[in-house]
Amino acid sequence: MRYLTILILININIFAFDDLQQNCIHCHQVQKIPSDMIYRKYLLKYSTKQNISKAMYNYIKSPSPQTSIMPKPFFSKFPVKPLLNIEDSELKELIELYIDRYDVKRKLILSQED
Repeated sequence: MRYLTILILININIFAFDDLQQNCIHCHQVQKIPSDMIYRKYLLKYSTKQNISKAMYNYIKSPSPQTSIMPKPFFSKFPVKPLLNIEDSELKELIELYIDRYDVKRKLILSQED
């Protein structure tokens, strides 16, 4: 039973990652917008995962230059993101996955103290 639960959780994460790839990362790659740079901009301005998540959610629910983290000249080169037609719960999950994927803490290597 325990193995079945683990297998189900792994499958859920794989499908969620596929949704993240399809709904977010794919467009960033096609438009050559580096997601890690976008995340760092959010991190510098909002500091915490909770604040970053809230800001991303607000932008995705109402995409405009006014709600974006990007400077106004950015939109002369790149279009404003189209409105996504997804449920709020799914959007929040995708934002959490996006943040986890680009979180700089994952790239830090801390030495083990003896």
